Amino acid sequence: MNEFESRLQSLFADHEQLITRKNEPLQNGNGLITRYKNPILTAAHTPVFWRYDLDEITNPYLMERIGMNATLNSGAIKRDGKYLLVVRVEGADRKSFFAVAESPNGVDNFRFWDYPVTMPEDIIPATNIYDMRLTPHEDGWIYGIFCAERHDDNAPAGDLSSATATAAIARTKDLKTWERLPDLKTRSQQRNVVLHPEFVNGKYALYTRPQDGFIDAGSGGGIGWALVDDMTHAEVKEETIIDQRHYHTIKEVKNGEGPHPIKTPKGWLHLAHGVRGCAAGLRYVLYMYMTSLENPARVIASPAGAFMVPEGEERVGDVSNVLFTNGWIADEDGKVFIYYASSDTRMHVATSTVDKLVDYCLNTPQDGFRSSASVETLKRQIEKNLKIMK
Repeated sequence: MNEFESRLQSLFADHEQLITRKNEPLQNGNGLITRYKNPILTAAHTPVFWRYDLDEITNPYLMERIGMNATLNSGAIKRDGKYLLVVRVEGADRKSFFAVAESPNGVDNFRFWDYPVTMPEDIIPATNIYDMRLTPHEDGWIYGIFCAERHDDNAPAGDLSSATATAAIARTKDLKTWERLPDLKTRSQQRNVVLHPEFVNGKYALYTRPQDGFIDAGSGGGIGWALVDDMTHAEVKEETIIDQRHYHTIKEVKNGEGPHPIKTPKGWLHLAHGVRGCAAGLRYVLYMYMTSLENPARVIASPAGAFMVPEGEERVGDVSNVLFTNGWIADEDGKVFIYYASSDTRMHVATSTVDKLVDYCLNTPQDGFRSSASVETLKRQIEKNLKIMK
């Protein structure tokens, strides 16, 4: 065996060891979620044959030819007993694409399908696509709504960073062959749009996030709600904010729906991200709320503060101090797998149950929006607990 063959063998052996590594739950939880020791997907999890030309003639030094930078912000769905993530993979060239990773148990042994997703182009090709929300809708299709980013041609000459964002729409039956539909028509830019899994009043329902610019929400008030007649020519004509941004909260800069909500006997469970500014820049955390079964646009529970925040090594990466989610899976037994990315770099999983998440939403105090209100809330709990402790 020559040096090329020996190194090639080591590359595949190391990759297989990484993929098949057992993931251990962390014991120091808060009673609500269980984090896991290892990330479930990193750039190193992408197949060796994606990154390396394996031909000794054309790559005699066995160099990495196509570098991968990150795996993040995955849509999620369970099919045929397998846990499937439609992952945003970012190459070393800063271009993101989608690829499906499959696991038998939802917490480890994620393995990418051989080929990435071939996503058809829109009439106006996008420079970058990312962050797909997957929704199996009652109409029989699986819809993927994702961000399509293009350079802002109205930017001043020489400005190569200004961009525009639209909500791109595609649908599939098998996650392999995708039909691209026209981008969502709205009055504002949209980067976080999620399809509700059921018809509402005979229409398709969307959770939106109107924003004035590519980064800044501006006058956009928070998470919106809109009904559209036809997903093949989706247009938002009326938009109502159902989960508002608030000053001096975890969502004062912007907020956005994560994955599609989970239906429970007591209401729809929602997972979202909130953004605030701090000395270190923008801090992204996750939070939850619930809406009514009869009217999914009516909020019935809104716990104060963050549901999950970056911890330990999660705080460090390409864009530090960030947690982001756009995928979760609720099993038939009520177990919930929450797939989240840390610092725009790697994917993780945390688990909980539907019952725990509903309890958290319905019984956690709401935000009083003032320090004095927070103190009064705390005092009521202290008083109750001191009586129990006597």
